Amino acid sequence: MPHRTLAPVFAGLRAGLHVLFCALLALVVVRVLLTDGSVRALTLAGLLGVVYLAGLWLARARRTDIDHAGGRKSGAGALWLAALTVVWAALMWFVPEAAYLVFTLFFLYLHLLPGAAGPLAVVSTTALTIVAFAVHGGLTVGGVVGPVVGAGVALLIGLGYAALERRAAEREALLAELLATRDRLAAAQREQGVLAERARLAREIHDTVAQGLSSIQMLLYAAERADAAGPGIEHVRLARLTAGEGLAEARRFIRELAPPSLHNGLGPALERLAGEWGAREAPAVTVDVASTVALPMDAQTALLRIAQGALANIAQHARAGRVSIRLQPVGDLVRLEIADDGDGFDPRSAAVAASGTDSFGLRAMRERVDQLDGRLDVVSAPGAGTTIAVTLPAAAR
Repeated sequence: MPHRTLAPVFAGLRAGLHVLFCALLALVVVRVLLTDGSVRALTLAGLLGVVYLAGLWLARARRTDIDHAGGRKSGAGALWLAALTVVWAALMWFVPEAAYLVFTLFFLYLHLLPGAAGPLAVVSTTALTIVAFAVHGGLTVGGVVGPVVGAGVALLIGLGYAALERRAAEREALLAELLATRDRLAAAQREQGVLAERARLAREIHDTVAQGLSSIQMLLYAAERADAAGPGIEHVRLARLTAGEGLAEARRFIRELAPPSLHNGLGPALERLAGEWGAREAPAVTVDVASTVALPMDAQTALLRIAQGALANIAQHARAGRVSIRLQPVGDLVRLEIADDGDGFDPRSAAVAASGTDSFGLRAMRERVDQLDGRLDVVSAPGAGTTIAVTLPAAAR
């Protein structure tokens, strides 16, 4: 239900309107029983009550606004009002006291009918009430002033209700915007924290593990040169090669933990990433980035990380000859594609899902995309290359 802060006020107004309708209808029934006991009048009174209750029940079941729950104008509400008005007018023909029910109808017209239809319905039923009073007891001052005053009061209250509802809607929209802004700020702060931690880890690995492996490699190389024919030279050489591989892996981890800067935007960052990766891995990388793409920082960071992970997977598994990165706006969306002509794989294969590195990389990509209400598509087949496509809203959270 909208307007949660004013929900008790609206609930009280609705309950009061329902009680008033029931009380006036009970008055009509008592009036009929105390006079002629007309079966037609009692039948119409019962039908009016059934139509009223049926509308409330259907509104609650379908979550529409016939019971004022939502504030939207609906065709179902207009049809219900038409049926209610017809039965009421017929009842008023037999029982003049039924004219008092028009006061509750005024509020229903003003709430459920769109635009000027509500006030026009109030004016029309006011005139009909005056005519009914004139038919039953002649045209009197009370028969004219009473309905007119009631209509005027209903219009004033209806306008006040509408203004209150608008203010409540504006307040709810402002609150939702503030909450969304808070969530975006929290997400940005978390992302900044993650980036800072990754940068710290990159520095720690560089200053400890990488430096240690580099020193071990140099010492083993010196030992290999000093005693090239020694009995354990093969073991020394193997240790040196192993240390070199470990150093290369450590440096790769450092590069992945510290991505290119986003200070100049996602496009230049992708171009730098592609240039550095192409220089190391040899496959030609083409980058096609639209100049009109604008995304929040958290979305830019997510796309850069996804591109980085995709390139890492290509280097490790694809054996590709060509790689392309494309970033383009598509309506209200932004689409990033990383494609290669490498070995490819079957995304549906259980073996791929359990293969470790690929599986974790794809899961990490999907988690990032899901956090931004986006979509991740992986198109691949053995021997046919792979395309990873990420689609995000341009105003991603």
